[in-house]
Amino acid sequence: MKNLIGQRFWFCIAIVFCSMGLSAQLSVVNTENGQVSGYKSGEINIFKGIPFAAPPVGELRWKAPAPVKNWSGVLKCDKFSASPMQRKPVPFMMWTEEFITPSENLSEDCLYLNVWTPAKSAKDKLPVFVWIYGGGFSSGSAACTVYDGEEMSKKGIIFVSINYRVGVLGFMAHPGLSSESANKVSGNYGLLDQIAALVWIKRNIEAFGGDPQKVTIDGQSAGSMSVCVLVASPLAKGLFRGAIAESGGILNNRMSNNLADAEKSGIAIMEKLKTSSIDELRKKSADELINAGGNFGPVADGYVIPNDVFGAFRNGKFNDVAMMAGWVTGDGSIMGNQTLTLEKYKEQALKNYGDKAEEFLKLFPGNTNDQVSASMKLVGLMQFAAVPAYLWAGYASKQAYVYEFSHVPVDKPDFPNYGAFHTSEVPFALHTLHLWKRPWRDVDFAVEKTMNDYWVNFVKNGNPNGKDLPEWKVYDKPIGNIMEIGDQSKLTPGLYKNEFKFLAGMLVTKK
Repeated sequence: MKNLIGQRFWFCIAIVFCSMGLSAQLSVVNTENGQVSGYKSGEINIFKGIPFAAPPVGELRWKAPAPVKNWSGVLKCDKFSASPMQRKPVPFMMWTEEFITPSENLSEDCLYLNVWTPAKSAKDKLPVFVWIYGGGFSSGSAACTVYDGEEMSKKGIIFVSINYRVGVLGFMAHPGLSSESANKVSGNYGLLDQIAALVWIKRNIEAFGGDPQKVTIDGQSAGSMSVCVLVASPLAKGLFRGAIAESGGILNNRMSNNLADAEKSGIAIMEKLKTSSIDELRKKSADELINAGGNFGPVADGYVIPNDVFGAFRNGKFNDVAMMAGWVTGDGSIMGNQTLTLEKYKEQALKNYGDKAEEFLKLFPGNTNDQVSASMKLVGLMQFAAVPAYLWAGYASKQAYVYEFSHVPVDKPDFPNYGAFHTSEVPFALHTLHLWKRPWRDVDFAVEKTMNDYWVNFVKNGNPNGKDLPEWKVYDKPIGNIMEIGDQSKLTPGLYKNEFKFLAGMLVTKK
């Protein structure tokens, strides 16, 4: 009898260990460069800090990302890597700590990505969602609190967040850098980082249970502009099947910076730091370079980004994939001075629109100070994100969906109410409200569920619609369907139809 009990005991133990092995079979994954280990949270396997490119330091500073060197053994990937070098991140205005880069770990050695996967095996072939952060191309990190991927992963998708270089280290162009490049261009290193990450995903995500043919990219603000660049870039062809752009685009005047002009900014940095060669500049510390100032961002270089972005879209020479694009009603507040006098506002309208100024003032009136403020915010919003989304949807031949986010998050005690502010939609889309410290109401969680369901459905099917959701019809110019995501989400045909026609018409005729 004792032997029988003992046999049953060890049989049960064996069953437990076998079950543990089955549930943890993705805890170690074979990538093309070596094995990586992560950790589990419930049913989700999480890998943080997987290298997708060689550290861009020393001689590799201001160069396209180089391949990762293979390693032996198992690389432990259980915490976020360093974030890219940038000015010390601190919360400001409406952007509380949940939206800010962790300040304790900044480094040029930052080209790593993170994976949340619910897959039980490498054969699951799950759809993949890739998050690209914002930050004005001068800040940002995949490690920001509200970019956590666990909740979305629980819904049957693989969530990947990536780092890329920012600021002077990610986007500085210079004639010396252009001359040493095989393609005779410089700058756009941060975008090349994003492309390198997507290439890594295409080659490796199957080992995590993902389908490399079902990748959707998404980004907000500068991340949204990055998504639009990737849609425009011939270098990103075939790396994704869907694209989501939240609050930012390139079909506006923001891509007017050409390589020659961008190189002048690099020359100014060299002069300010009293250096005479790229070699000397590479020996400067990252802090010295950042403190030298300057504004750096994507450049229409004819290699990463077409010289004529409008022409590329107009002629169908872009990565024409299923798309969603939209904006937040508060996006216009980040676009500069909102306090012009009535006279100055009308003078600016005449300067900007000439004989069309009267038509502009009918659409965006300025007869009172309140009207001026509201009109300037609306114009700023439309030029920054809404018109680019409208134009892209018009050029797309695949499913195109356009939205406006208007929900105002619950007030934080003893904190100004900033309304539906730029970036406020991100925790709703990514299902991370629980990580944003506010006293949430039922209506906030209801909006989060609606928005996140749309996002997850789009990642899975290229279509946001699903059970118990207001129907979101595709966008077409004659009708102009726009989904208003707010306290009560609803489809609104013709929203801003006349404003779009005017502003887009003025923009396109200039190109």
